[in-house]
Amino acid sequence: MSKTQVSPQTAQTAAEQPLPMKVDVKIGSIRPEGSVRAFASINLNDCFAIRNVKVVDSTKGLFVAMPSYKAGNGEYKDICFPVTKEFREQLNNAVLDAYHQALTQSQSQGQPQQKAETPPFERAPEQGSGMKMAGL
Repeated sequence: MSKTQVSPQTAQTAAEQPLPMKVDVKIGSIRPEGSVRAFASINLNDCFAIRNVKVVDSTKGLFVAMPSYKAGNGEYKDICFPVTKEFREQLNNAVLDAYHQALTQSQSQGQPQQKAETPPFERAPEQGSGMKMAGL
């Protein structure tokens, strides 16, 4: 595995002038139960995609969990992650804002449908218990 070295002068110039980062977030699925509340996909500047980002509910509130793997020692290690505090805040805010927006939309779309239509399992005819065998 090779690393590209950047001269200190180039790194300092880049650090002094941070590029604006365009963060697009799509919430793929919302889960009303459990600690994982949603999965998200993130596109950065229309040129880098991150999948399987989780919105997790903990005792301290919602947080964003980056894709990770379980190391040999049992610890989870992030596969990709924001390097600076400022970008971490921007990324977290973008994901949580998209989650809240998707949650609001799903609730506003779901409530009239639930009141207007009975769920399919409540409409199903009752069935007797046990197995029925043909010809007996």
